[in-house]
Amino acid sequence: MDFLPLWPIEPNNLAVFGILLLAGALGGFLAHRWPWLPSITGFMLVGLIIGPSGLDLLTTEVLLEARVVVDIALGLILYRLGLSLDLRVIAHAPYLLVTAVLESAATFLVVYLTLAYFGFAPLPAALIAAISISSSPAVLLHVAHEVNASGPVTESAQSLVALNNVIAFLAFSALLPSFHSAADAPWQMIVFQPLYRLVGSILLATVAGHILHYLARKTKNASQYHLALVAGAIMLTLGAAETLNLSTLFAPLVLGIVVKNLEHEDLVSDLDFGEALELFFIVLFVFAGANMHLRELLHYGWVALALVAARSLAKWSGAFIGGVAFRRPLRQAASTGLLLMPMAGLAIGLVQTSERLFPAAAAPITALVLAAVAVFEFMGPPLVGWALRLVDEAEKEVSSDASSIDTPDEIRPADEEAVLPPP
Repeated sequence: MDFLPLWPIEPNNLAVFGILLLAGALGGFLAHRWPWLPSITGFMLVGLIIGPSGLDLLTTEVLLEARVVVDIALGLILYRLGLSLDLRVIAHAPYLLVTAVLESAATFLVVYLTLAYFGFAPLPAALIAAISISSSPAVLLHVAHEVNASGPVTESAQSLVALNNVIAFLAFSALLPSFHSAADAPWQMIVFQPLYRLVGSILLATVAGHILHYLARKTKNASQYHLALVAGAIMLTLGAAETLNLSTLFAPLVLGIVVKNLEHEDLVSDLDFGEALELFFIVLFVFAGANMHLRELLHYGWVALALVAARSLAKWSGAFIGGVAFRRPLRQAASTGLLLMPMAGLAIGLVQTSERLFPAAAAPITALVLAAVAVFEFMGPPLVGWALRLVDEAEKEVSSDASSIDTPDEIRPADEEAVLPPP
């Protein structure tokens, strides 16, 4: 009977999207029972339960097929993060650039030396160190929204996270020729493939950003269509990046940066995504929880914990030293480092890129980074919430009212004075 579905039934992407949302709502509701537990942790715990390491309701194959859903979620979040990187502010705020370079270099060096101590080969250790530079925009943005945080530390941290992710992608791209060379790839691949992905992603995002800016100007009197314009531009950028074999991670981040720096009056850079963005936050974190593998976490347990400790120390120390050097208040300098510690979306995306490019060498990279991400994603939300309260920029305690999709007003990138208050 050809009209009956094949057995066993495999959920398609629409069904997976629905399962992730329903599971996330349940996880958020359960986490709400413990006010000290952030909603993100509830999302991830439920994801772990329904994923391959738990009940296996969502198998590894199903999660792999549904990756497009997470690509969209990450695209929206990275675009939103790109809007926080105003190059005009960076040009007049050396604190941000110097601090980002300092803590990124410290992270790379400390993580590399830690992995070398545990016997990792130089190239895999360097690639993991480059990935470790990245910070999670989703955790910072979600917790900041959840507690309605605003102020100089929140705004500076958003810019630093954006800079971290740009630096991580550049460092990752710079290492690709060495991996191609070790794999005996032709010289064209060694020279042009990393350059093509980097420059092509920037050019694609620049073109898409100019188109979006032009359309937003032409329709500025019909602001009800701006959300559709932004969503369309992000989806078009993601689709074009996928078709052209460019980076679906770097392109939306650059798109946000381009749009922010093209606008002289707020048209779409201050757009409030509202409940739509909250839904994708839920999907992203439940998906991340489902993708955590307890076997790898246990196998690389001590190395992963060492990586977490080394990266945390480097991030915090770099941000603290940068803050002190620029005469920031000690509490602000200490809190900024805590806000940079979560690591997730971009790290997972770069791991998947390494799997596609170097399948033979990717196994230890994947296992160790995912094990570290699992730890960071569980410890990250409470740390971020505590850091925001430490500097009195949170209006309420971090609660797990995930069932409330009441997203506060979008946190807008600060102007120069707000990012750098007088010492």
